[in-house]
Amino acid sequence: MRKHGPQDWHGPSLVSVGGCAHIVGSTSRAAAVGDGQWRRLLDSHDRISWELIDRHRGTIVKSTGDGVLARFDAPSHALEFSLEFRRALAELGIQIRCGLHTGEVEIRENGDIVGTAVNLAARVEQAADDGTILVSSTVRDLLLGGQPHFSDRGEYRLQGFDQPWHLFALTE
Repeated sequence: MRKHGPQDWHGPSLVSVGGCAHIVGSTSRAAAVGDGQWRRLLDSHDRISWELIDRHRGTIVKSTGDGVLARFDAPSHALEFSLEFRRALAELGIQIRCGLHTGEVEIRENGDIVGTAVNLAARVEQAADDGTILVSSTVRDLLLGGQPHFSDRGEYRLQGFDQPWHLFALTE
């Protein structure tokens, strides 16, 4: 039997919950309100996201211009962040959609995260309806027995994935 040592480990990886949030209709909204007002809305978006990610024990991976990518150590933390973030931005008249998936991710030297789990979280977010928090079956399964309730959205063919994924929307 071969023993695995540090030399067999190819870099920092961890199981993490990836959360992607995106402002709905950002391009048309920016054109409608003008650059100055759009910058102020994005500044508010970023300030709120940073505060809430920290509050829910997450880590900011990066801003995507009109969204955010964050990682959390538990699906419940990611879900609580998503709910509070959606509510806070709604008060500013900003509608978002969120996607969550959990899996193993690789951490790059610059703090970015990569891997299939990250790509899947992004695809789940892209599949979400406006204003919806959509989660993969993996996230839903990890939250069984907890407080959140989900509606079954069925199977989705997500770009870049051969097999369909079962997705669920958070219901409040």
